[in-house]
Amino acid sequence: MTETIIARCEAKGLRMTGQRRIIGQVLQDSADHPDVEELYARASALDAGISIATVYRTVKLFEEAGILERLEFGDGRARYEDAERDHHDHLIDMNSGEVIEFVDPEIEALQEKIAAKLGYTLRGHRLELYGVPVKKST
Repeated sequence: MTETIIARCEAKGLRMTGQRRIIGQVLQDSADHPDVEELYARASALDAGISIATVYRTVKLFEEAGILERLEFGDGRARYEDAERDHHDHLIDMNSGEVIEFVDPEIEALQEKIAAKLGYTLRGHRLELYGVPVKKST
C-alpha cells in the first residue's frame, strides 16, 4: 500500500473537508483497530470542532467507498482498519479485547488446499481467532 487514505479518497472523488482529512489522517496513523468512539477522541484532540456525528458519517462514507474495512469481533463495537493494508489475520484476546494481527504461511497454504479440495479457487478470506492467554505456571 503506497497511497494514503486521504489520497485514495481524493482519487475516488470524495469531497475532502478539513475534518474529513483529520479523520483520514487519524485512521492512517492508527496501528490498532479503533472504533468510532476512539476515532472521535483522537480526531477531536486535533480539532475540537469535530462532532461524533461527523466521525460516524465519515467512517460510513469511507467504508462505502471501499477505503475502510469494518471489523466486528463480537464485543458489540464495530472497529475499522485501512481496507488496503497487507493481508493479515486476527487473534482476539477475549479477556482484554486486544486484537493481535498475524500472518502464518501454513494457515494460508492450508486454506488454499481446503478450497482446492472442495473444488474452489480461493479469492479471499477473513480469519479471526478468539482466545484467552495461557496461564504460566510458576
